[in-house]
Amino acid sequence: MTQNLPTKSPVSILKSILSNESIQSQFKNALKDKASLFIASLTDLYASNTYLQSCEPKAVIVEALKAATLNLPINKNLGYSWIVPYKNKGKLEPDFQIGYKGYIQLAIRTGQYKYINADMVYEGETIEVEKLSGKIKMSGDPSNQNVIGYFSYFETINGYQKAIYWTKERMELHGKTYSQSWKSDIKKGTKLSNWVKDFDKMGLKTIIKEILSKWGILSIEMSKAFENDSDDMSFNHHEQEAAVEANAEVIDTKPLNTNKKGETRKPDF
Repeated sequence: MTQNLPTKSPVSILKSILSNESIQSQFKNALKDKASLFIASLTDLYASNTYLQSCEPKAVIVEALKAATLNLPINKNLGYSWIVPYKNKGKLEPDFQIGYKGYIQLAIRTGQYKYINADMVYEGETIEVEKLSGKIKMSGDPSNQNVIGYFSYFETINGYQKAIYWTKERMELHGKTYSQSWKSDIKKGTKLSNWVKDFDKMGLKTIIKEILSKWGILSIEMSKAFENDSDDMSFNHHEQEAAVEANAEVIDTKPLNTNKKGETRKPDF
């Protein structure tokens, strides 16, 4: 009589793969003494999220290694980076993304920035943009908590300065243009998109990545971050909406981690 063996849970499979010596060495090469803590946080993240458990465990580890090579924590409460599940042709696939705090952290590590900042602009505050030089002047005090725009600014240690400002209307146009989930919300009459639920935090991520990707100092680590993050340099932002509330929902959109033929890249182990 044949006896059916119990099926291993996704968490058990993930732990089994993580215990492999070759996988352990990859995390140790990236994180040194911090590797065990990172692996523990990955296990906790995977075990606590049913959406990620529906993803292939090996694929989740591949995305986690991207965070490890950049030494960015994947704890969603910290806001540095995330592993986000996406639907691709009905199948859930994990995708590594960097939050605006992660980009600021990477910029600070270059040792080339004297100041770096991003914030919201409220009603009552006045913004003047000098088009030729790109300089921004702010004046006035907030009269209420209504956000009218977003700015980011940095100054390097050699004195180079750059500031950019987007109105809320421009940010809304950006979200509606590139967010697949926002388009889906409009079509279905729902409010699930993070652009809808927490627009201001999405605005901050967009504005800080805009300034760093176009005018920031691209160290090797920063270049790797832009390469690994799902948002490419041409600003195809359809995955950015998940950064605020990562793993809280599944967003039905194809990730950018595909090869030239449009096929999803497979884990390399």
